[in-house]
Amino acid sequence: MDQPAWKRPNMALIGGRGDAAQQRQMRNLTSIDLNLLVDLEALLQYRNITHAALHVGRSQPAMSRALSRLRSMFNDDLLVRGSSGLVLTPLAEDLAQMLPSVLGTVRQMVNCSFAPRECRWKVTMAMPDHQALVLLPRLLPRLRERAPHLDIVTDSFLVGALRRLEQGEIDLAVGQIGAAPPGYLRRRLYGDRFTCLLRHNHPALAQEWTIGTFEALRHVAIASECNDRFGQIYDASANLGILLDCNPMVVSNVLTAAVVIAATDLVLIVPNRVAIRVAAMLPLAVVDPPVELTPYEAALIWHERCHRDPQHRWLRREIAAAARAAQSDGEATK
Repeated sequence: MDQPAWKRPNMALIGGRGDAAQQRQMRNLTSIDLNLLVDLEALLQYRNITHAALHVGRSQPAMSRALSRLRSMFNDDLLVRGSSGLVLTPLAEDLAQMLPSVLGTVRQMVNCSFAPRECRWKVTMAMPDHQALVLLPRLLPRLRERAPHLDIVTDSFLVGALRRLEQGEIDLAVGQIGAAPPGYLRRRLYGDRFTCLLRHNHPALAQEWTIGTFEALRHVAIASECNDRFGQIYDASANLGILLDCNPMVVSNVLTAAVVIAATDLVLIVPNRVAIRVAAMLPLAVVDPPVELTPYEAALIWHERCHRDPQHRWLRREIAAAARAAQSDGEATK
């Protein structure tokens, strides 16, 4: 791969044209007006003081003064008179090769422009697997269309998510948190209610669906990695089965639980949108519980270090849009 011009070995040629004092002066950027490099770029391109001045919006005398300062800075004439106008010195020819790359990098850094279709990047999101079932079918097609070079990596563990967000180990988390602690922000994605999943021919479905019937069933629960919710990102659905059953079967994720209940008399409590999506894949029935359960709310959480980042901000908007679409899907099936 070709190296950028500013990395090429001919950089050494510049140092070779002057003495050690000149090299020390060139390295001291605090003594250099870097705005002069924009003037130099125009001068080297047009090889005409008047035309270069017009290009950068300077007066002709101001450009002449800039050229004088540039000659002093580089200890070189840079442009000298020839038979048909100004011509470049050997050092100026080297600079003409380097400047477009150098200034292009600086302009990109300062402008912080972001083009989703062109950018190649990777994002890691911590979210329970059942949240992935709801969000990703809506999110990934949007991203494939709008940001085809974006790689999304999901991490199902919420343990230590706040620390990992701060350290940049993960970029976003989807879960629940009472209130975002200082340094963190949250955005509500959607609310939901809890429903029950049972196999489609479960004996309980042929009986009156009462609290007694419900409590008599053995529950399957999703393993929880976070017992202390204070200041932590967690997922409430992990503990509901344990609250209703003193001896639940605990499994690692919602898909494993769904396969188990499809073949047993166990019952699983999950957010309704998750239940609907799982029941579309397996022979399961979705039933409202005969007890009132606290509503479920999913939120997007991030650290303030990324709050103003253009890429991060753009992706948060896309996730929110996908969540709205997922919520509409759930409402359409009620």
